Amino acid sequence: MAAPSHIYLIAGEASGDFIGSSLMQSLKLSSNDHIKISGIGGERMQAAGLQSLFPMQELSLMGFAEVVPHIRKLKQRIRETVADIIAGTPDIVVSIDSPGFVNRVVAQLKKQMDKPPVCVHIVAPTVWAYKPQRAKRTAALFDRLLVLLPFEPPYFTAEGLATDFIGHPVAWDWRTHGNGEAFRIRHQIEPKRLLLGMMPGSRANEITRHLPVFMACAERLALQSNGLEVVIPLRPAMEAKVRTMLKGWRIHHHLIVGDAEKKGAFAACNLALAKSGTVALETALAYLPTVTAYRVHPLSAWIVRRMIRVPYVNLVNILLERAVIPECIQQDCDVETISPYLLQLAKDDMARQAQLAAFEQVGDMLGASDSQSPTDKAAHIILSYAR
Repeated sequence: MAAPSHIYLIAGEASGDFIGSSLMQSLKLSSNDHIKISGIGGERMQAAGLQSLFPMQELSLMGFAEVVPHIRKLKQRIRETVADIIAGTPDIVVSIDSPGFVNRVVAQLKKQMDKPPVCVHIVAPTVWAYKPQRAKRTAALFDRLLVLLPFEPPYFTAEGLATDFIGHPVAWDWRTHGNGEAFRIRHQIEPKRLLLGMMPGSRANEITRHLPVFMACAERLALQSNGLEVVIPLRPAMEAKVRTMLKGWRIHHHLIVGDAEKKGAFAACNLALAKSGTVALETALAYLPTVTAYRVHPLSAWIVRRMIRVPYVNLVNILLERAVIPECIQQDCDVETISPYLLQLAKDDMARQAQLAAFEQVGDMLGASDSQSPTDKAAHIILSYAR
């Protein structure tokens, strides 16, 4: 079957941009580069050759209360995206996560077009965590669903939607680790110096909420340790904001901008304080003992608490069905709660080893030992659709 000539990709946040950039490479290789790719993406997808319709950061919002001030702008971007797809007549629309934006775009395509393009979605809505009725809506919108977690397909096949577990791109990417010793040498960090990785988030509002708390936790840990340095990996778009917030901070710190040194930084660290999400999965796959912390707008937290159906927020804990990684969420995302966990990981080898032993299971559960990458599997499925 001939490969489609035009694929429209939509990513709305950093994790989707990561998947999208890898998918672009897989699509080009699988089709001998005989396809046109357009759409919306971030720094990674643009580096892979995408000309984004508008800056992806405008879609990188999280939480109910956080979205409200931007509703008018988001509606405008939905209209622009729908118009761009209709004008460009792609064979396939491939959306990645960001259901709040993507679902509205696809619904409008179905409404406005007599023959809408095939719509494939990557990353399932977390119906296993809350709002199980979303499985039915997802099935009504999309022609195919590609999921990252092994337990997700039954939720959607039960609604008649063809669903494939392709594995998790982050697990595949972290099959190779960095060189921590070389990283320390390059950044003049003593071999035995306690090194804390701080990952406050990839969105501006996450950094605003988390970084001051994380800084205070690092200061507390420094007082209880014989020397401490901090490494903060971040996206280029967030560098200026983080530098401003860190100005005058007395803890010796290293900003690692972009992906080039990220794996080396993780390998060099002794422990991590990471916001919940993809980065907390990365620390587990990098065998880096971690404490998870997360805080959202109080209204968003109030709403989510009344819908949530799982006892954990960290994907590692969800997969293993036990609290391997401490979770300091909402009111517990503070210095008094987080600091004892960090100190335990810094001082107690048994606590560290307990996490490391559990991390060994996670990669295989997410497809890291498969013969094909998740995006190669996705490309094969996507290219099987031709107009």
